[in-house]
Amino acid sequence: MKIVSFKICPFVQRVTALLEAKNIAYDVEYIDLGDKPQWFLDLSPRGQVPILITDNGTALFESDAIAEYIEEAYQPLQERLSPEDKALNRAWSYLAAKHYLVQCGAQRSADGATLAERSKQLGMAFDKVEKQLTGSPFFGGNTIGMADIAWLTLLHRAHLIESYADYDFIGQRPKLKTWQRQLMATGLAQRSVAPDFEDAFTAFYLSPQTYLGRRRKKAKSNGLHERCGVTHSYC
Repeated sequence: MKIVSFKICPFVQRVTALLEAKNIAYDVEYIDLGDKPQWFLDLSPRGQVPILITDNGTALFESDAIAEYIEEAYQPLQERLSPEDKALNRAWSYLAAKHYLVQCGAQRSADGATLAERSKQLGMAFDKVEKQLTGSPFFGGNTIGMADIAWLTLLHRAHLIESYADYDFIGQRPKLKTWQRQLMATGLAQRSVAPDFEDAFTAFYLSPQTYLGRRRKKAKSNGLHERCGVTHSYC
């Protein structure tokens, strides 16, 4: 199968992280969203990534639908879930995906006041999942599941922002912090993105035009990058 991708798109990473978690082989083709090729527009009704082209040549769109296809067509991440548990996993996954663009907007904030305001909505979602977490390694227990994959992209980006710019989206949410560390330790975040993902991510979200980008410059001058080793590994 093949994934059509934009390199820093969180919706794409949700799909590739799921494929990685299931050890499913796939190819990736990156496109420029500012100059979308016609073949892509022919496949994507909304002109958005990701697109998954199945082994049968069927083009699937919308990350929610793609994730559900992968979970149904291949060995499930969690065996013997009840219909209620499956529905809850979908619901919590949808909640995560609804906040991908919220986080993107916050990361692009031009000043601290705008960042604080835009972070409130993301914080409300984090509050809800903090209450839901039980302290087990993953969302539903000891095995990684669909909800973990959906929240991985938010927590991965929060990790990068904290590492590079010393700004903590998660704050005083200890169970969420523990979950974030557990998900980062799986290596899925690294394996589900391009080798130069961090360069592309920081170039866009931590540019001098953003408040976080200016924090990054200050953090770098204070030696945070060298202490964390974030260029090549996770803290």
